[in-house]
Amino acid sequence: MLPQGAAQCKRVDMAVGLKKTVALVGMMGAGKTAVGKALAQKCGVEFLDSDAEIEKAANCSIAEIFTDYGEAFFRDKETLVISRLLDSKKVVLSTGGGAFLSRVNRDMIAEKGVAVWLKADLDILWNRVRHKNTRPLLRTDNPYETLRELMRTRTPFYEEAGIIVEAELSLSIEGMADKVIDALRDYGGILDEDCPPKPASSETGVEAKE
Repeated sequence: MLPQGAAQCKRVDMAVGLKKTVALVGMMGAGKTAVGKALAQKCGVEFLDSDAEIEKAANCSIAEIFTDYGEAFFRDKETLVISRLLDSKKVVLSTGGGAFLSRVNRDMIAEKGVAVWLKADLDILWNRVRHKNTRPLLRTDNPYETLRELMRTRTPFYEEAGIIVEAELSLSIEGMADKVIDALRDYGGILDEDCPPKPASSETGVEAKE
């Protein structure tokens, strides 16, 4: 992985279009939905959320699916939904926190799009999820330690994402979306525009895999 700088040609406020689907991956609370919606608007494409699509198909919440059918059932349905969404038009796709743990899902995303890991530290994640009761995996006696353990076990899988963008507390949602666009531009072949990438620099928190 090589550190990447912000692109010289900044047009992040304009609709640039996508040549491939951008799949946002990462922990719950990383900002995949909020940043994804802003990113989709800037790129002039549709935003889709795999969890929302699963809930729509099942006519019940993710928490209810976990309770009534178990996590294994949910993961099977998740893979089917992600496969269907990847076969649709080019979009910004937000995936569930556990989706990228599946080799099948990782391979599908790599083949038909690009995975962008929104990398946030534990404190950022905890501050965002601690007051929500919609996270079935955090319904434990010590949700903070559960979140820490989930982060520890999932990080090696997230590191396989094609692009890594680090969250910054100082950045707004729009700012994070701009940072993702800069990373996509540096990566190449994703944005539908004619802006050349900037040579690598080690001054930012954006990483892109060769």
